Amino acid sequence: MASETKAERIERIKREKDGLDVISDIYRYAKSGEAIDPEDVDRFKWYGIYTQNRNLQEAEDETQYYMLRVKLEAGYLNAKQVEVLGEISLRFARGSGDITTRQDIQFHWLKIEDLPEILERLAVVGLSVLGASGDCPRNIVSCPVNGIDYHQIDDVRDVVVALNNLYRGNPDFSNLPRKFKIGVSGCNKHCIHHEVQDLAFTAVKNGDELRFSVSVGGGQASNRRIADHIGYVKRRDIVKISEAVARIYRDFGRRDNRSKARLGHLVEEWGVERFACELEKESHVTLERYDGAPFTPYPRRSHFGVGATVQKGYNTIGCALTSGRISGEKLLKLGRILDLYKAEGITLTTTQNFVILNVHTDATEPMIDTLSAVGFHPHPSVFEARTLACTGLNFCKFAVSETKDLAIEVVEYLNHRFPDFDEPVSISINGCPNSCAHPHIVDLGFVGAIVKRGEERLKGFDLIVGGHLEGESSRFAVKTGVKVAADEVAPLVESLIHEFEAGSSNSFGNFLWEKYVYETAVPSTA
Repeated sequence: MASETKAERIERIKREKDGLDVISDIYRYAKSGEAIDPEDVDRFKWYGIYTQNRNLQEAEDETQYYMLRVKLEAGYLNAKQVEVLGEISLRFARGSGDITTRQDIQFHWLKIEDLPEILERLAVVGLSVLGASGDCPRNIVSCPVNGIDYHQIDDVRDVVVALNNLYRGNPDFSNLPRKFKIGVSGCNKHCIHHEVQDLAFTAVKNGDELRFSVSVGGGQASNRRIADHIGYVKRRDIVKISEAVARIYRDFGRRDNRSKARLGHLVEEWGVERFACELEKESHVTLERYDGAPFTPYPRRSHFGVGATVQKGYNTIGCALTSGRISGEKLLKLGRILDLYKAEGITLTTTQNFVILNVHTDATEPMIDTLSAVGFHPHPSVFEARTLACTGLNFCKFAVSETKDLAIEVVEYLNHRFPDFDEPVSISINGCPNSCAHPHIVDLGFVGAIVKRGEERLKGFDLIVGGHLEGESSRFAVKTGVKVAADEVAPLVESLIHEFEAGSSNSFGNFLWEKYVYETAVPSTA
């Protein structure tokens, strides 16, 4: 009898037991100490639980540790929730904490027997891990200053709530072909990166009328493609469209090949026109067709520093976290700072940073001083602001190279050598080709690879360059053929910045494109 393919195995275990139904098993395994069925381990993902790489374990330590991802709806946390996350980090996770590119937070070093208490502590403050991973709708990303930004196009908080209510724990959508990533934005900076979401709704103004651009089929890993703009809808139709897309994807997405199972593959197979027509039939909503709206370039999609709010006398404060790392100790300090200055709370961003909400004008500068003193960056350097990193080799079983510590080292190196550099530079350090840290949409993407130096084989990276998001003008980074060991990353970036400063390019992104793509693609006329 032929063995199962990976896709056949996953589809079988989902048919035999829905991922949503594994929660009782998690509690049973935690209490009994019995061996965990490997198929249940796969189902654990529906509750944000993954087995952890053993890279940092002592040889004699045979414990299977877990990563836990907490799904933060709208990316929001109040002061008490921040403090509880800090307590969980210190009590159960060896002080670890990482903000993700879907506005979640995740912890490492967790033991199965501790999961019930952790889940209970989360539930007491209204937090959950349900739907944090698995073949279901993932966390719905949205602008971190939703509803309070003075310059917003529309307040979409009610739409995000409605979509979360539709998908949360819903067995109709808990067995999709693969993950399903949705974004909803009323932001005038278009900060959710709608171009690479499976499905996104982006507020635009057509004259005096508010509409939402609908884009489908974006992705960055095996489904690497810029999402197709398929039309516009009124805000009242967003939930109907979103539900219809999920049904179409559930019923027609490929299940025989995991690497070709994302929504973008279905859009590619059907073609945009057929997909749009099927969507109109399924949703009973007519998509309005007219030219695509202009969108903010990727380098200007941020909310750092002090921002004006719709409530007079209050501000937002956007802070950077290099590589998204935030320790349990820093979470506790942040919770106390929020309390001290009576801020509403925080929202996480899709670039592994956070924004503090509704800080009184009189408290804004004192709060900035306090944040800076404990190691946050309210006025980040260009390197602090735009350097991403995935989980990396220390904890991820797919990674080739370590990332988080390297990202911090690279930023410190560049800050020291270019203290006054103000040209936006986006960097991603990604431990494997799976694109968790978005290396294909930044200026400089470092993708985990083995590098040869003489007879040595070192953990390093392939360099890809030139990624950019700007609606229909978007492009993915391209391979350069350059390979670097970990300790060569920072010096390489340094040399590129020096070369950019000596040249005449109008942006660092264009400089990279000219250096690595244009010059090699266009034959010399000499």
